[in-house]
Amino acid sequence: MSKRVLTTESGAPVADNQNSATAGVGGPLLIQDQQLLEKLARFNRERIPERVVHARGSAAYGYFEVTDDVTQWTSAKFLDTVGKKTETFLRFSTVADSLGGADAVRDPRGFALKFYTEDGNYDLVGNNTPVFFIKDPIKFPDFIHSQKRDPFTGKQEADNVWDFWAHAPEATHQITWLMGDRGIPASYRHMNGYGSHTYQWTNAQGEAFFVKYHFKTNQGIRCLSSEQAAEIAGKDGNSHQTDLLQAIERGVNPSWTLYVQVMPAAEAADYRFNPFDLTKVWPHSDYPLQRVGRLVLDRNPENVFAEVEQSAFSPNNFVPGITASPDKMLQGRLFAYADAQRYRLGVNHTLLPVNAPKATVAENYGRDGAMALRNGSRHDKNYEPNSYQGPAETGLALGAPKAVSGFTGTHEAPAHTKDDDFFQAGELYRLMSEDEKNRLVANIAGGLSQVSREDVIEKNLAHFHAADADYGKRVEEAVRALRED
Repeated sequence: MSKRVLTTESGAPVADNQNSATAGVGGPLLIQDQQLLEKLARFNRERIPERVVHARGSAAYGYFEVTDDVTQWTSAKFLDTVGKKTETFLRFSTVADSLGGADAVRDPRGFALKFYTEDGNYDLVGNNTPVFFIKDPIKFPDFIHSQKRDPFTGKQEADNVWDFWAHAPEATHQITWLMGDRGIPASYRHMNGYGSHTYQWTNAQGEAFFVKYHFKTNQGIRCLSSEQAAEIAGKDGNSHQTDLLQAIERGVNPSWTLYVQVMPAAEAADYRFNPFDLTKVWPHSDYPLQRVGRLVLDRNPENVFAEVEQSAFSPNNFVPGITASPDKMLQGRLFAYADAQRYRLGVNHTLLPVNAPKATVAENYGRDGAMALRNGSRHDKNYEPNSYQGPAETGLALGAPKAVSGFTGTHEAPAHTKDDDFFQAGELYRLMSEDEKNRLVANIAGGLSQVSREDVIEKNLAHFHAADADYGKRVEEAVRALRED
């Protein structure tokens, strides 16, 4: 069988792809060598800007199957029938490190899920923890800067990490998660995923409910100690990527069971915790888990760059029956995520195969821009409304309206009866076994003891004391012991 003909990007056949054109034997190169210049120019442009956060990622395709009737809470079509399946794409990631970072590190994991529904794509952007470090998006750039490489030393600095946390007492809950046993998952298959934020569901009768998503791994929770992780990261920086790829290739398809907590909208105002505070959880005793369905990953991407690196998620991609809540961090991400992808990939990134709807067709008046693939014909107008049968609005809201009142301004979130920055961190600590507590304290002390300023150490110690007296005492003693060595 004859080989296909190698061509330039314009389609012309290439005569020699092994030797550059020169002025005589051994002479200087010629600028007329199209193949040489085209290859070098394209090579220089092979990389696109990496994500500022969640740069290091792995992904797979799969499906979501509804197993339980949830139509009493939402009118979303992809959830309307038991047994219904929807194609999905799930991207896992570490948060703080760059694209070349190791997988087996102590860091939250991104859990970004795209549902290719008949009403368009629905993106659920969460983490493997149910809470986060901050509750207001205006603090997000500062938080990430404190966790990233220092501008002078070029590496992550304990002074920066803990100095920010010293001024962000609301981070105590997430720190307790991160420094605990679940801070380093053994693989992407062996961890839970959470929507983390609070979302709003609306049923066919127009009734509104607030929900939190919980994806429970069916493989069981498995985690690494700091020592195990350091050994694995030193041997194979791609450990989680390798595990996910090989498991699916073997036909060992990972799966998660989706549950939701459901709060009638009328109960939000008087709930003991602010239900829209990303640093808080809803205790299951208040709002039990309700099973929804099963997520299965069964197909690896064919090209990591095209499908994983160029995949784009935005929590603003809703479908009828699901909308945003007043969660301030979610509200900030509604803009920030989509804008990050417009910067990285261009305004037409939604036309890339991994990002384009699969169960429906995108119909709108977006035109032009770099790499525009769909601009219409002579019969298509680029404005709306028009008299030419172009796509038109439905007049149907995605969800129930939300009542607002008061004056504009830079307000703190309203306080609920049990709202503080430490109670839930203490509750989490008190749930741990003695061995778990010992490992948590050792992990915190290992980082906090490296801080150069005593006042920063004292501020952080005060947070752990406020969460639980025993918690604070143990961390303080461990930090002092390490600093005296």
